[in-house]
Amino acid sequence: MALNLVNQLGELNPQLFREIKGRLKPRNILIAVAMSFLGQLLLLMVFAGQLPVAKDTMMVYNRYCTGSTEEYSTIPTCLSDGLGGFVINWSFWWQDVFLGLSLIGIFALLVVGTYMLISDLSQEERRGTLNFLRLTPGSTLSILGGKLLGVPLLLYLVAALALPLHLVAGLAGHIGLSQILAFYTVLGVSCLFFFSGALLFGLVGNGLGGFQAWLGGGAILLFLSISTSVIDGGMTHYPTDLLTLFNPAILLPYLINSSSLDVVNTYPNGDFWDLGWFYLPIGKTIWMMAGFAILNAGLWSYWIWQGLNRNFHNPTATLLSKRQSYRLTACLEVMILGFALNPQVTNWRTYAEGLFENLEILLVFNLILFLGLIAALSPHRQTMQDWARYRHAKRSSRKAGIMADLIWGKTSPAPVAIFLNLAIASAILLPWILLWSPSEYKTPAILAVFVTVSLIVFYASIGQLVLLMKTPKRAVWAATVVGGIIILPPIILEVLSMSPSVEPAVWLFSAFPWASIEYAAGTSVLFALVGQSLALVLLNLQLTRQLKKAGESSTKALLSGRMPLEIQ
Repeated sequence: MALNLVNQLGELNPQLFREIKGRLKPRNILIAVAMSFLGQLLLLMVFAGQLPVAKDTMMVYNRYCTGSTEEYSTIPTCLSDGLGGFVINWSFWWQDVFLGLSLIGIFALLVVGTYMLISDLSQEERRGTLNFLRLTPGSTLSILGGKLLGVPLLLYLVAALALPLHLVAGLAGHIGLSQILAFYTVLGVSCLFFFSGALLFGLVGNGLGGFQAWLGGGAILLFLSISTSVIDGGMTHYPTDLLTLFNPAILLPYLINSSSLDVVNTYPNGDFWDLGWFYLPIGKTIWMMAGFAILNAGLWSYWIWQGLNRNFHNPTATLLSKRQSYRLTACLEVMILGFALNPQVTNWRTYAEGLFENLEILLVFNLILFLGLIAALSPHRQTMQDWARYRHAKRSSRKAGIMADLIWGKTSPAPVAIFLNLAIASAILLPWILLWSPSEYKTPAILAVFVTVSLIVFYASIGQLVLLMKTPKRAVWAATVVGGIIILPPIILEVLSMSPSVEPAVWLFSAFPWASIEYAAGTSVLFALVGQSLALVLLNLQLTRQLKKAGESSTKALLSGRMPLEIQ
C-alpha cells in the first residue's frame, strides 16, 4: 500500500517525489528526529532550571511563585507547600514553555527554510539541472510547489515532532485549542509567503552564487528580530505596522497572559489593541488579527507567484507584465494607506505632524516599491533591440500604436509604465492628503508627492538607458548606477553638514525630497520640478534616439542577410 501511495505521488507531482526520494534517507531522518527531541529536552531543562530552589532560611523570590510582591519589585515571594518545596504557578510556567517553543519554531522554520530553498535553487543552477526543470512539461506550480514542499521536508519533520509538546504546553497553560490552531494557520500562511519569496529570489538572484542563500536567510533573520521587537513594544501607528503582520509572532500576545521572555509583552499597550486598517479595528480580537494576517500574507504570496509563473519557464522575460504592475501598485497603496490614517498623537507630536510623518514613510515605501518595479519591468538590451526593430519595420503602425505599446507591451521600454504606476499611486494618496484638515503640512505633502514622482521617473529612465548599453553585466551596472544616485547624495550632504533644514533646496534633488520640503521655499520646489522635468526630457530623447538607431541598424542588417552588429 505504501508503495502504491509513493507511485501515485510520483504521478501527481514528479518534482515532489524527486525531493522526497533524495531527502528521506534513514540517516537524514535519524538526524532530524534526534535534533527535534534533543532541542525539546534542552528547552525543558532550561525552563526547569528557572524554578525556585529552597535556600535554608533565606526568603526566596521567583516569577513562578504565588506569594505577594514587595513594594519595589514585581517578582513574587515563594510560599512553602509543606513538603519541602514551593507552590508553583504551573500554568504560568507552561505558558513560558509554549512561548519559547513558538518563537524558536518561527525563527527556525522561516530562516532555515528560506536558506534551504535558495541554496537548493543555487545548486540546481550550478549543476545545470535548473534549465532541465524549465524544459519539463510540468507547470510552474507543480515544479516549484514540489520544491516548496519537498526541499524543507526534514525541517517540517523536526517541527512536526515538536507539535505534541507545543500543544501540551499550550493546553496546560490554559490556552484555547482554537487559538492554538489559529496560530498554526497564520504560521503556515507565513511560511507560504516567505518560502515563495525565497523561490523568487533564488531564480532572479542566481548571479550572487553561494552568497545568495546566506543573504536571503540573513535578511529574514534580521526582519524577524526587528519585527518581534516592535511587537514587544506595541504597534506604532505608522504604515510600517503592515510589515509586522508578516511575523506570526503577532498572535502571541493574544495567546498568553503573562510575559515570559523579554522579546514579547504579555500586556501590550493600547496602541496594539487599537491597531486599525481604514479604522477597522483589526487588533481588537485574535480572530480579526489572525484573519487579516492570513489575508495579507496570502495576497502577497499570490503576487509572488505571478512573478514565478512569468520568470520560471522564460527567465529572459520581465518579472511582471505592465498590466500586472498597475494592479500590484494599486493593491499595495490601498493596503499600506489603511495603516496611515490614524497616527498616534503624543505630547510632542500633533495629529497633523503624525499625518505628515506617515506620508513620509509611505513615500519611502513607494521608493522601494518603484525601484523593484523598475527592475521587474525594464527589458534588457536584446529585448529592446527586437522591439525597436519591429517598430521600425512596421512603419504603418509605428506612430499610431506606440503609446499603447509603451503602456501595455511586453517588450517595450519601462519609463512610461513606471509613470503610469506613479500616477495610480498618486491618485490614491492625493485624495487622502486633500482631506486633511487645514494645516501647515498640507501643501508640503502635496508637493512632496509631485517631486517624488518626478525623481522616480528619472531613476527609471537612467536604469533603462544603462540596460541599453553594450557592456556585459548591464543589470549590475544599472543597479549600481541607480543605487549610487540614490545613496551617495544624502551621504555626501550629511558629511558636509548640509542637513535638510539648513540646505533644503539641495535635498530636493535627492531621493528623499520630503525631508526638506517643509523647509523649502515655493520657488525652490518649482525650480526643482522644472530641473527634473528638463532632465527627464533629455534622458528620454536620448533613449528614443538610441532605440531608433538600434531598430534601423538591426533591420538594415537583417535585410542585407547578416547578423546585426549590436547583438553579435
